[in-house]
Amino acid sequence: MSEFASRALHEPNRRRWLALIVVCLAQLMNTLDVTIVNVALPTIQADLHFDQANLTWVVNAYLISFGSFLLLAGRLGDLIGRKRVFLAGVAIFTFASAVCGLAQDQVVLVAARFVQGIGGAVSSSVIVAIIVTEFTEPLARARAMSTYVFVAVGGGSIGLVLGGALTQSVDWHWIFFINLPIGLVAALLGRALIRDNEGIGLAQGVDVLGSVLVTLALMLGIYAIVEAPAYGWNSAQTLGFGGTAVLLLAIFGILQARLANPILPPRILQLGSLTGSSVLRGLAATGMFGSFFFSALYLEHVLGFGPMRTGLAFLPQTLVVGGLSLGITARLVQRFGPRPTLNLGLLSMIAGLGLLAGADDQSSYFPRLFFAFALMGVGAGMSFMPLLTIALADVPTQDAGLASGIVNVSMQLAAALGLAVLGSLASDRTAALVAQGNALKDALTDGYHFAYMLAAVCVGVGLLAAQVVLRSAPGAEEAEAPALDPLEFGRGDEWRSREVA
Repeated sequence: MSEFASRALHEPNRRRWLALIVVCLAQLMNTLDVTIVNVALPTIQADLHFDQANLTWVVNAYLISFGSFLLLAGRLGDLIGRKRVFLAGVAIFTFASAVCGLAQDQVVLVAARFVQGIGGAVSSSVIVAIIVTEFTEPLARARAMSTYVFVAVGGGSIGLVLGGALTQSVDWHWIFFINLPIGLVAALLGRALIRDNEGIGLAQGVDVLGSVLVTLALMLGIYAIVEAPAYGWNSAQTLGFGGTAVLLLAIFGILQARLANPILPPRILQLGSLTGSSVLRGLAATGMFGSFFFSALYLEHVLGFGPMRTGLAFLPQTLVVGGLSLGITARLVQRFGPRPTLNLGLLSMIAGLGLLAGADDQSSYFPRLFFAFALMGVGAGMSFMPLLTIALADVPTQDAGLASGIVNVSMQLAAALGLAVLGSLASDRTAALVAQGNALKDALTDGYHFAYMLAAVCVGVGLLAAQVVLRSAPGAEEAEAPALDPLEFGRGDEWRSREVA
């Protein structure tokens, strides 16, 4: 009898850990696709004849749809069941990846990247909820979430190396084809291993109109920014699309105030620590994604690196982020508090961008670029966890899931908007220098320098704002140890609040 009971307890335990591997596989696909494309951008640009401003859409199409559908997808998980939503997201993502890999023109690739972002949002929006319902014991949940966050943090860095290896050794199309076996395995095992929950039903309402409005607003706004160098910042097209985007956002805000079940309840925006830290997270993300995008172009177009060498060049950043994610940042937060740790991270990011802004066509990889990427890793590794700790410090239990979605949305959309602005301004500056008779390589270098400096300014604004916005924010000055040892999201009360997410 004892042996039978032991086996009965052991098998469900094994199932949930295998289910964790499944959802982490899906998260790995989602995270990889944010960065794996960066190393292949120059090859994609040459093959499909993108100009530099439009090239940002290969990245932004994914980021916009991913960020825009996170809240709606998470709500659908509550309504119709998280397993069903997860499997649908994996299927959409895998199908779109195949289309991306087969793409032979710009429109197909960008459209498929947009659909890929929807699939990524749908699957990733319910992953945390699946984990917290599978792992109810604090210690087991801590270990499970540590595994998840390690994949989420390390996946982006791995994508840079993997993207270079595939682009150089095979073809850029394979950065998308690699998702097909991963997606198939995740779908088949997920169907067998993930325990389903009973949704509360569609009667609770889905704010589809709000999701459509905010998605269209962001798409139109970024389109206006990306095309501004070609048509002029004061042109009728730029002002028309930009003004329409602002109008749609205003309508979205009015709609949210009137709906009984809005996708973004206005009350959540009244939490100062949440909104303030989300803005800071967006500014930091602009610096991080800007460094990914322009560094890949700089290494290949100016220094002549191949895709493989470009991917390996980011290895210091990969290793530093991975090392900090294994518990160093958590111990720093425990010892000094979230805000001092955040300050050090943002200063490191500014220093890294400053080193990149001073690099030219004669710069060697070591020491300048090596330490620049290492500092960017320190910045990312020491910024995002403290920001999340602060963001959720005063969030009521019933709003914890929504707050987590807002934090993710702020990062994805800020990265998309920031990259569009930086890409457009850098392209505009390069074109002006070429028109003045400067050599193309010199003009490109100057354009990249300008983008790095603007990215550093964004992070610097975040650093200054942190001293004011977060001064009185709950959790910003506390030196309380997070509940997890490695790779935690925040304090112990967050784990309890996620039970109802």
